[in-house]
Amino acid sequence: MTEDNSRSLSRQRFGKYAQSYITSKPHAEGADLDSFIKIAQPQPDWIVLDVATGGGHTALKFAPYVKKVIATDLTPNMLEAARKFIIGKGMKNVEFKLADAEALPFEDDKFDLVTCRIAPHHFMDCAGFVQECARVLKQGGLLLVQDHVLPDDMDVDQYMEVFEKLRDPSHNRAYTEDEWREMFQDAGLMVTHTEQLTKKLQFTSWVERQDCAPEVVQALILIMKLASGATAEWMQARDIGTPGATFLSHHIIIAGRKC
Repeated sequence: MTEDNSRSLSRQRFGKYAQSYITSKPHAEGADLDSFIKIAQPQPDWIVLDVATGGGHTALKFAPYVKKVIATDLTPNMLEAARKFIIGKGMKNVEFKLADAEALPFEDDKFDLVTCRIAPHHFMDCAGFVQECARVLKQGGLLLVQDHVLPDDMDVDQYMEVFEKLRDPSHNRAYTEDEWREMFQDAGLMVTHTEQLTKKLQFTSWVERQDCAPEVVQALILIMKLASGATAEWMQARDIGTPGATFLSHHIIIAGRKC
């Protein structure tokens, strides 16, 4: 898929399902949002950039702590949904701007903190995204990212990528921790924090969030049933084929400071 086609698909899908990401519990809730605050230690004079803001939950989390947050997204409908959500929460120090994560429309050395949460797996050029974030950070500024993470086991890696792309064709690729570290280091960012965490996802709400067709849902159920060995251990799917079905989603949080 070309970069233009990938961006078009992301706009189409996330424009259509924007509201579901406002209410999505895995995006709106979780100790990982609190971890973002603990890791970043935001200051009252900071200007923060939230890339691919989605439902706006990260921008909303930081807004009370800083001077200003600029929330960006590639998808107009998603950005508008985030704007309504955040303004509805009474926040007045958040600005909203359409922007491509891989070509940020900001000058160099502008932000104290750049955040991006549960989005980079959609980017065609994730290394380019990290480079752009480093460019717009002030000297000493921090890039803080959370996203899906893959194990070093290539069989599990490939199995999970098939699973994710079937459910959401705009999914491009997730990365291992080592790959994330390399992208940060290549961009001149000194990695200061990494951690991995899991989220137990409800299968039904996960497929409903992308309005998966019945045949896609059945294929995803089959993928969970056929998982074995290290893949089954990674997924930890439970109650497969029932309304209470769950599986684990693995994430990384990584922070790097501009040297």
